[in-house]
Amino acid sequence: MIALVRVDNRLLHGQILETWIPRLGIREVVVADDEAAASDLARAAMTLCVPPGLEVRVLPVDAVRWADVAAADRPVLVLLREVSALARAAGAGLTPVLAPSVNVGNVHFAPGRRPITPSVFLAADEVAALRALASSGFALEARAIPSEAPAGMNEIERRYAAAR
Repeated sequence: MIALVRVDNRLLHGQILETWIPRLGIREVVVADDEAAASDLARAAMTLCVPPGLEVRVLPVDAVRWADVAAADRPVLVLLREVSALARAAGAGLTPVLAPSVNVGNVHFAPGRRPITPSVFLAADEVAALRALASSGFALEARAIPSEAPAGMNEIERRYAAAR
């Protein structure tokens, strides 16, 4: 089952390994990222500190078979680099039935992006994409770690508007 889909520019890193994986009892991680899948170095770096028993697969976004990932008999964490990759995944078969919970945990600052949380900065098109995903049934939140209070879609939009 897909326990959580997370948007995080850093993909698989210490914060994921130390907070999200233990909290959710994750037994498999699927990194859905074209750039990482094409790089032996990126794949090696991400899996360097993975504890024994945690399976990690790094695949291009379009190569992920979402129904198969959701059918796993163990909790799976899916990592995507950008909101646009999340939208692509939804267009390729990732549905709220397969993965009801989506976390936006880290999106780096860039021109045109506004702060939503200390670690999440979004542009207007990203907020619109998230709103469309929420309207289709995904439960969206923004927060870096499980112990933080989540900001839901309405709060994401409120913070975006207030950050003008």
